[in-house]
Amino acid sequence: MMNLENVVIVTKPKQQNVARVAGELIAWFKSKNIEASLDPESAFKADLAVVVGGDGTLLAAARLLGDRQVPILAINHGGLGFLTEVTLEEMYPALERVLGGHFIVEPRMMMDIAVVRAGKQLADYRALNDVVINKGSLSRIIELDVRVDGQYVSSFRADGLIVATPTGSTAYSLSAGGPIIFPTMSAMVVTPICSHTLTNRPIVLPPGVKIDVKLHSSQDEVYITVDGQVGLTLQIDDRLTIEKSDAPVKLVAPAGKNYFDVLRGKLKWG
Repeated sequence: MMNLENVVIVTKPKQQNVARVAGELIAWFKSKNIEASLDPESAFKADLAVVVGGDGTLLAAARLLGDRQVPILAINHGGLGFLTEVTLEEMYPALERVLGGHFIVEPRMMMDIAVVRAGKQLADYRALNDVVINKGSLSRIIELDVRVDGQYVSSFRADGLIVATPTGSTAYSLSAGGPIIFPTMSAMVVTPICSHTLTNRPIVLPPGVKIDVKLHSSQDEVYITVDGQVGLTLQIDDRLTIEKSDAPVKLVAPAGKNYFDVLRGKLKWG
């Protein structure tokens, strides 16, 4: 059984239909003698977070919860959702199963990213999916020097580079030709975007290493984007360090949910 006293509900604000679902959820939890709130501050005392939205809402919620490691049950109220597996129609039956103890908790690895400029840390981020380095122009290429634990790997001349977690392996990295990594594994995959060296291929790395990416040259603006949501503009000689975070995200999956069912449904496999 999950001992629930406080629940935080995370949604996309300003969406009327989502607000209606959230209001109904609060009333439903109240009928079960469970406190539920839309206030992000309540995350600090929550036993469970219920995310209503698409994968983007879940990614934002993972950053909001930070080191709290509150288990997250994600309800899909968006389009294509690899992370938000439970549909709106399944929401209340899924919640009943969770309250009854019929669920599993899947730890999902996150990455810590630091941006260093002129020897000083400029920014830091945490990613559940990926960090993407890409350019603003269609016609230019960028050059990125990559090291792993100080060991030189390669200078990638490409449209950009993706470093993804197993959870993020089915996002942008997959579109760029990266492998699907089972989501509860610990690993990082480095995937070049449209590499100008055809032998450059995605590399899967163990979780204990530090990846160092240096922007060597570019004729145009270069950006980093974390989980498709936050980021900044890079300058020549800026460095990114990427490593496994100590804090995983805990996703709650009602018993009976199967990752391969999700893959078949989302990727239209036979």
